[in-house]
Amino acid sequence: MTDVQNQTDLRGIKIKRTGVTKVLLPFFIADGENIQQVAAQIQFTVSLADNLRGTHMSRLTEILTDWTQQPLEIPDVEKILLDALEKLSTDFAAINIAFKFFIEKFSPVSEKISLSAVDCRFIGELTRGERMKFTLGLNVPFTSLCPCSKEISDFGAHNQRSVCRVKLTFKDFENISIENLVRLIEAQGSAEIFPLLKREDEKFVTEAAWQNPKFVEDILRDVVIALRGVKNLSAFVVECENFESIHNHNAFARHEEILEVES
Repeated sequence: MTDVQNQTDLRGIKIKRTGVTKVLLPFFIADGENIQQVAAQIQFTVSLADNLRGTHMSRLTEILTDWTQQPLEIPDVEKILLDALEKLSTDFAAINIAFKFFIEKFSPVSEKISLSAVDCRFIGELTRGERMKFTLGLNVPFTSLCPCSKEISDFGAHNQRSVCRVKLTFKDFENISIENLVRLIEAQGSAEIFPLLKREDEKFVTEAAWQNPKFVEDILRDVVIALRGVKNLSAFVVECENFESIHNHNAFARHEEILEVES
């Protein structure tokens, strides 16, 4: 049969990224010994030479399907991209794997077990002859309590659910723990969020937030300080957003930083 994709194109335009998006597949995500089956949504692209009409998108789907049968660790993202470079004869490949990862939580007093969902992304880019650039994306929820509201009120203070969105770029892909990073980030809010709370737990969490009031700027700065201590981290972007309970708008703060690379 005629290979239409390999027909010559004379317009002289190299395409940086072309491929498939919104691919839905079951993946096994490995975080150390913790292996979870997730429903992943994937974008998988490669570059296309200026003299070729199209890329072979079915080969991208074949590569992804092969990985549904085995646990996927962060270093394996580079293997997927290397496979794409070879099977599609290209010099660049990129992948974005989005999924929900579940963190085991114990209620603070009753110690009831529950699972908290965190939005997670593996973002990998690989140029032939170079090391993969890997970024881990996390959306971590927690509670915030307003210091101003607490200070000026005779009783009570407004509090709300908040989220910290981070993009973490690493120099080394080994020993990256999703769970440890989630716990590090959620600890910077006024209080943690728990899917399951009994009455005694609700009292504990409410009082914990009351004793730890933070503006969105406070949370952002505390997250930045915490991330500066993470090994192998080369750069990060942090966004914090409080879904305000007494305003018709949200509070927002953002920071990005490139860390000094050790020689």
